[in-house]
Amino acid sequence: MDELADTEKEFPDRVYEMQASLVHNVLMFIEVQNKEGMIEFLKDYHPADIADLFEQIKPTQRSALVELWGKEMDGEVFAEMDEGLSGDLLEKMPDDVVSEVLRDLETDDVVDLVEDLEKGEQNRVLEALEVGERIAVRNSLKYPEGTAGRLMARELVMAPTHWNVGQTIDHLRKSTNLPMQFYDVVVIDPMSKPIGKVPLSTLLRAQRSTALIDVVDEEFRTIPVGQSQEDVAYAFNQYNMVSAPVVDEENRLVGIITMDDAMEVLGDEADEDIKLLGGVGDESLTDTILATTRQRFPWLGFNLITSVLASIVIAQFSATIEAVVALAVLMPIVASMGGNAGTQTLTVAVRALATKDLTSANAWRVIRREALVGLLNGLIFAAIVGCIGYFWYGFPMLGVVLALAMVLNLMMAGLAGILVPLVLDRFNLDPALGSSALVTTVTDVVGFLAFLGFATVILF
Repeated sequence: MDELADTEKEFPDRVYEMQASLVHNVLMFIEVQNKEGMIEFLKDYHPADIADLFEQIKPTQRSALVELWGKEMDGEVFAEMDEGLSGDLLEKMPDDVVSEVLRDLETDDVVDLVEDLEKGEQNRVLEALEVGERIAVRNSLKYPEGTAGRLMARELVMAPTHWNVGQTIDHLRKSTNLPMQFYDVVVIDPMSKPIGKVPLSTLLRAQRSTALIDVVDEEFRTIPVGQSQEDVAYAFNQYNMVSAPVVDEENRLVGIITMDDAMEVLGDEADEDIKLLGGVGDESLTDTILATTRQRFPWLGFNLITSVLASIVIAQFSATIEAVVALAVLMPIVASMGGNAGTQTLTVAVRALATKDLTSANAWRVIRREALVGLLNGLIFAAIVGCIGYFWYGFPMLGVVLALAMVLNLMMAGLAGILVPLVLDRFNLDPALGSSALVTTVTDVVGFLAFLGFATVILF
């Protein structure tokens, strides 16, 4: 860990970057089969750092590390891993090792690990768990993927309405099966319906004789078990929640969601949006060459189709281009500027939709704003590129053509960047899905059509 402090002093922007020495030392322990030395070496590292280590080494080395570590491996490392990587490793682990490694994980972490496994492999892993935990995990898997039912943990602390603070504290001290981490005590009525929660900080400050019902959190909120995990994460972020009880259709308590799980969803959603905007799907650095190729191929194929559309537009003006060769040189300027402007608007729009800042109430105002921003930027850059066109070729009207095309394309780029994700969202599709390719198509087609169309009308 001293190496981490040295890195922080020398490279403050790389303090949390994986250190090459960590990888080197672990591989050395694997090579000489020094299990005790490796466990001693890794005990000072956080599970998240060890999970990153797995992503840094080759597949054969990962298998060797898991085999050497065996039953002493910390299950939290699996909880911190990329889902695809953890699934691959679990499939290769013996049942007794799986049982021991996953023993101390809470229900929501186990669900997260097994939900994407093939049915047969999922059953094998579940059979390796203890009966109580296996039943809890199977019950959580009954809920649809991406809902609060999958995200929640079933391990929670609750107390009846007639208890006071002293009774609750005594119960916590005597209990042997408390969750690893918890922040609130959920107060329930005789029908197991939550009526409030008491933060631990409030519990510790109150007098023992104080009734729990008198110190419940006034900002108490519950989460329906079928609510989407995106909405759950939004609620946590919007209302600064630390934990929230999950209730079924009859408003009975079935689990709890904590801040760390909600924030992980926020991170996953942001990561998914970035990947979809880039057209790379749900891939990671640990995917194989064939898997990565397979995921990227459809997006590249779609991009090929859209590029052909732009080429068809250009082909309609082949005579114009042959007459004024300078048009071929200047065409990419208009298309490139439009593409970049569209991407800027698209990025802001997709993020605003994800955070629910862009709604039907303000959509038209934002659309008008983006159109006017595009128009203003178009006018500014029209003056610039118009001068470039004139001084480059000494042809005044060529500069006018370039300027007019720039104004039109940047305004259309702003409109496309906001309208495409809005339309996708209206049809309950992910706003990031294919938006980048669609916006680029619009700006390319409009850019070429405007530039070559104006050139045909003005220059001939």
